[in-house]
Amino acid sequence: MALRNRSTITEFILTGLSDNPHIQALLFVLFLVIYLLTVMGNLTMLLVIRADSHLHTPMYFFLSNLSFLDLCFSCVTLPKLLKDLLSEKKTISIEGCLAQVFFVFITPGTEVCLLSAMAYDRYAAVCHPLLYSQVMSNQLCVRLVLISWGLASLDAVIIVLLAVNLDFCEAQTIHHYTCELPSLFPLSCSDTSINISILICSILLHGFGTFLPIIFSYARIVFTILSISSITGRSKAFSTCSSHLIAVILFFGSGMLRYLMPSSGSFLDLLSSLQYSVITPMLNPLIYSFKNKEVKGAVKRTLGKYLHYCTG
Repeated sequence: MALRNRSTITEFILTGLSDNPHIQALLFVLFLVIYLLTVMGNLTMLLVIRADSHLHTPMYFFLSNLSFLDLCFSCVTLPKLLKDLLSEKKTISIEGCLAQVFFVFITPGTEVCLLSAMAYDRYAAVCHPLLYSQVMSNQLCVRLVLISWGLASLDAVIIVLLAVNLDFCEAQTIHHYTCELPSLFPLSCSDTSINISILICSILLHGFGTFLPIIFSYARIVFTILSISSITGRSKAFSTCSSHLIAVILFFGSGMLRYLMPSSGSFLDLLSSLQYSVITPMLNPLIYSFKNKEVKGAVKRTLGKYLHYCTG
């Protein structure tokens, strides 16, 4: 794959988050802490779910895949951001930019599909508890994860093809800290109306195609919870879904805002991108473990086994 005018433009310049050296130093420390917390949090979730047999259920199978995606997503954006915060000139090659466009789309694209599958899992658990083990079989769980990756990969290829077909004449400054397709459109000297239309259609199909099942699942869940006479039963049923609902709102809200609003290089663009690509991957392990007694218990058991092994 090559851009038609590669001989004219060989690299892009990223404006980053700030051009003030003192602010850049503070941001470097902040995002380094965020990156370390993200890696440690998601790795801990992966290891605990794998090590503890009590968590070998469909819900935690999906959660482990979500942690893996968040780990990958943070590695796509944050290392480059940290490097640029220490660099005078923030550049990225055309090949590197296209790679970021692809991975910045495939990881969240897979994640929204996975969040939709997790909503169906919560629907089956709350609305059909007696049939849960039959409905959420191991085969179905694996199939849903593979479909998530497949759909996201197809969309990511379409997104990259849209970027490859752009012509860049003189402008090469991306008013952002990473390569995202909406940030490339203003730089192109070719007609991008068709590209923008295809991007919007792709985002709407992928976004609403995964968001509508979540709405349907939670509508049925809320109806079922309200029909439970026991206050304790209602509280327990709601607690199993609240963490997932928070993750959905954080991720879908900022992601859809970033890709459906015109890119202007404004603070809102940067904020929405930081929310879904940096903050949410760090928060997800905390969101799913903070109110989850099973995860807390599994962490204690795993640490206990590790300490016993080290001291024994």
